[in-house]
Amino acid sequence: MQENFRKGIRVVPKKRINKKQIGLIHNASLSILDDPGIICFNEHAADILSKAGCKVKSEDREQGAWRVRLSKKVIDNALKTVPQKVLLGARNPENKLMLDAEEPIAYFGTGSETNIFLRTELADFVKKDDSSVTRTFPVYKKERGSIKYLCTSAKLCNMLSNVDFFIRNVNIQDKEITPDNKDVNIFFASLKFMTKHVQAGLVNIEKLQDVLTLAEIIAGGKNEFRKNPIISFITCLIKSPLQMVEDTTEKLISIAKTGVPVVISSSPQGGSTAPIQEEGMTALINAEILAGITLAQIVNPGAPVLYGAVPVRARLDTLHDFYGAPEFIHYNTDCIQMAKHYGIPCYSTAGVGDAKVPGLQATLEKVFSHLEIAEAGAQYIHYALGLLEKTNRFSPLQAVLDDAQITIVKEILRQPRFTKQETDSAVHQVRKVMKSPTRLFARHIRKAVREGLVTSAYPFETSEEEDRVLVNAYQALTSILSGEDERLEEEVIDEIYKKVPGLLDREVFEPETN
Repeated sequence: MQENFRKGIRVVPKKRINKKQIGLIHNASLSILDDPGIICFNEHAADILSKAGCKVKSEDREQGAWRVRLSKKVIDNALKTVPQKVLLGARNPENKLMLDAEEPIAYFGTGSETNIFLRTELADFVKKDDSSVTRTFPVYKKERGSIKYLCTSAKLCNMLSNVDFFIRNVNIQDKEITPDNKDVNIFFASLKFMTKHVQAGLVNIEKLQDVLTLAEIIAGGKNEFRKNPIISFITCLIKSPLQMVEDTTEKLISIAKTGVPVVISSSPQGGSTAPIQEEGMTALINAEILAGITLAQIVNPGAPVLYGAVPVRARLDTLHDFYGAPEFIHYNTDCIQMAKHYGIPCYSTAGVGDAKVPGLQATLEKVFSHLEIAEAGAQYIHYALGLLEKTNRFSPLQAVLDDAQITIVKEILRQPRFTKQETDSAVHQVRKVMKSPTRLFARHIRKAVREGLVTSAYPFETSEEEDRVLVNAYQALTSILSGEDERLEEEVIDEIYKKVPGLLDREVFEPETN
């Protein structure tokens, strides 16, 4: 019996680098992993890699560090066991994702863990020299991230049609949150309102089992969770350039052993922690991801992993991240092709910019990467909705705008369905219309609309001369937040509170309503 999965957008991948250039990048990455190799700050990982055949020796310059040189043979052996397909489950089974490295079907989702939740309100302004003229504009207020705002985000994103998965996007900073209880509260807040796949990093590896217990209860038991892994994890074990971080590396080892899907992520900055040139950046980040994937496969051959490339370029004036730069798209597109070369599903990045509030700059910066990264064939595109000021702010209003923008991107990328039958039908239609008194095709539109072949108007367009896009989007946002949600059933919540320690009081886990 064939399973049903959430529908993504299938594309014909647009290539930036050719086969020869892919080979050059691959060989450059292998050369980097051999010399200078990886500086590993985790003794456990160094021992695992040494036993697998890597050359490992204590690093002279730093105590508690080992220089690990990964050979081509070790990397090739690891790549042989990496699954081509990764199943990401969901509380609603109809929202399950099947990521296949050979199937260029793009899914969009949230990302980051922003410290700032950007609330929006509407305010009326009076023209200074004519009090009879008033205009309504959004005004913004920065709020500290909290469980309430993570719940708000989860409820909103569950209702947005182009959010295919949910990566926790608000940093919970409630005063009761500690490293010992943060993980379970993040996953519970997300899963309470989200029926799609949920993903996050781990703060405390000792709480991995508590998080898994939470997911298993919601999924219906351990066996059901294995069939439908409703959560997965992100591990950014590499600090660029070429350094395995002690605690995150240990997290990867532990997660890989469980067989739960995990992203092997690296995020170098071109111009500071990586070369700014495209070929240098791609070779370095590819080497770092290969090192992480190799470790995961040695620990547990066949462990489901995603190739997690998150490259960014530095601003030359401040050395801050610069997501609006064209090089950001170049880096990510190259990495998508490298992931496909290895046959590993790709976790990529789009929809990030440098604007601090919704508006023209945010739209301009986001639309190009939404389109280009999806067209390149990434399977799993994070950061795609709601982010502003790089990855520092989450704006529900911006998420609503991004959702509409992604609808347009999907329509642009929709593939033609030309067949002999379709073209013969078109010829017949032309002949029929030319015999009619009006010679118009209007009566034939309905069929195309029913078949989803006609794009709807932009949902926030305005008929007045005044630009009311942001106001109209705000009204759509308030409608969603004041409406119904798909929260967990109370009996499931009761069981969670009995078996999972560290959760805050139930009343904390409620979203804003407007």
